[in-house]
Amino acid sequence: MSLMSRREFIALGTSSQVPTRDRNHNSCLLLWDGEGFLFDPGEGTQRQLTLAGVGACAIHHIGISHFHGDHCLGLAGVVQRLSLDHCEHPVHVYYPQSGQDYLDRLCNASVYRAEVELVFHPVAESGGGLIELCRGGHYVLATHALEHSIPAIGFRLEELEGLSFLPDKLEAAGVRGPLVGELERQGAVQVGGRVVRLGEVTRLRPGSAFAFVMDTRPCPGAAALAREADLLVMEATYASEHQELAERYRHCTSADAARTALKAGARALGMTHFSQRYADTQGHLREAREIFANSVALNDLDRFEIARRSAPPEGQTI
Repeated sequence: MSLMSRREFIALGTSSQVPTRDRNHNSCLLLWDGEGFLFDPGEGTQRQLTLAGVGACAIHHIGISHFHGDHCLGLAGVVQRLSLDHCEHPVHVYYPQSGQDYLDRLCNASVYRAEVELVFHPVAESGGGLIELCRGGHYVLATHALEHSIPAIGFRLEELEGLSFLPDKLEAAGVRGPLVGELERQGAVQVGGRVVRLGEVTRLRPGSAFAFVMDTRPCPGAAALAREADLLVMEATYASEHQELAERYRHCTSADAARTALKAGARALGMTHFSQRYADTQGHLREAREIFANSVALNDLDRFEIARRSAPPEGQTI
């Protein structure tokens, strides 16, 4: 698969407030059609990128869900590394507006020569619904407020709907070879004395979606971000035996994450941000799969491909 067509999620770190021998502080990278989206760079993110075999200049966007240290203290090193590596493209940074002072300090934490263009996008936490942050050629990055002990936001990357050609319809219409590309570009071509329009030989293809939901209690914002996501990456700080702690600190259990995935119609759930109190995550996995079968408990450096969706057969609705 070429880098331009690659859609891959990499769990850089999967611990919560305290790193462990096996888990780095929270962080993840999404590679999407030639652009890199780094979410919540905790401490050690530079090293985890090296272990994952990904250069810092693969990053085009940085999303920070909130300004607790395990979600942002690695930003200083990442920013300086981008300059050290002479990153030639702008890097866009999205974060809760109320944390502007923390963002400024992290980006100026020590002496270095700034060689990268950082474009800042503070997000107001007020208001409901999904808020569009940016729009690429074939995707939209959006955010929604979450419900944590401090202002927090989640992220959703969604591919725009497209069209898929129907080979039998192309053949029946006599559209072959270079005419297919011309039809795609122009929207219509003339074949054998008649005009063939794009809509006659294509079907709507739904877009893939990725959701990143970190520190929050179960809430409408989490559900909105997770709606029909091909991969929902969500915190499962506690197992249900510690439900009281989850409620006290406004976090989710593995059962909460699984219920969110189920209700939202997600296709897969990747649980992360585990408390250091757990020697392993088998308990999280068991209780999540009782609710939502396609659940995994992420480990550091796990990688998952996000498949492109295909058009449904004729007559079938999505």
